[in-house]
Amino acid sequence: MNPIILAIIAVTCIISYQALNDIRLFEKYKFNVAAIKNKKEYIRLISAGFLHADFTHLFFNMFTLFFFAPIVVQGFGNIGFLIIYLGSIFLGNLFSLFLYQKQPWYSAIGASGGVSGVLFSAIAMLPNIELYFFFILPIKGYVFGLLYFAYSVYMMLNPKQYDNIGHAAHLGGAFFGLVYAIANQPERAMENALYIGIMALPLIYLSYEIFINKRIR
Repeated sequence: MNPIILAIIAVTCIISYQALNDIRLFEKYKFNVAAIKNKKEYIRLISAGFLHADFTHLFFNMFTLFFFAPIVVQGFGNIGFLIIYLGSIFLGNLFSLFLYQKQPWYSAIGASGGVSGVLFSAIAMLPNIELYFFFILPIKGYVFGLLYFAYSVYMMLNPKQYDNIGHAAHLGGAFFGLVYAIANQPERAMENALYIGIMALPLIYLSYEIFINKRIR
């Protein structure tokens, strides 16, 4: 396993564990609109990606990253992987800031933006990669991506009380990962345009709800 990927997973797990046991650390580095806009605490745009709501949230994100990050490293190298992962966290949270700028109480945490960027860029390269859902059910990569985004969009449009997971960051992160993949390997991405389009259906629907129906803002 690539040491860069293992380092990202290890650091995320360690910081998430510490924050789950230290509420002051959790509150200091989570994404929060008021803290970023009023106190200029821009570090939260990155640090929130290393915090998680619980161990299930952490596992799901790191599990997804574990399987798809090697594809990104193979296609774009270690530097490309870091650019996609960290850039997607940043852009995902920046999009959340734009989306919830009139809701100063809005908070979120999770590596969802970074994982979405890695997921989208990986499947742009190898959409038919086979995974085993819950270690049993074989599933194609683009189908997994479709389910991943469908769940994220559902949770974003149907928020639950006390849900601090950054579902909005999925869209910004996915956009960054896809643009990076197309910009660096346009021919291969275009060959897989159909699979990318299928996987993007929930995100297209989400964009419609946000920008046309004004459902969230």
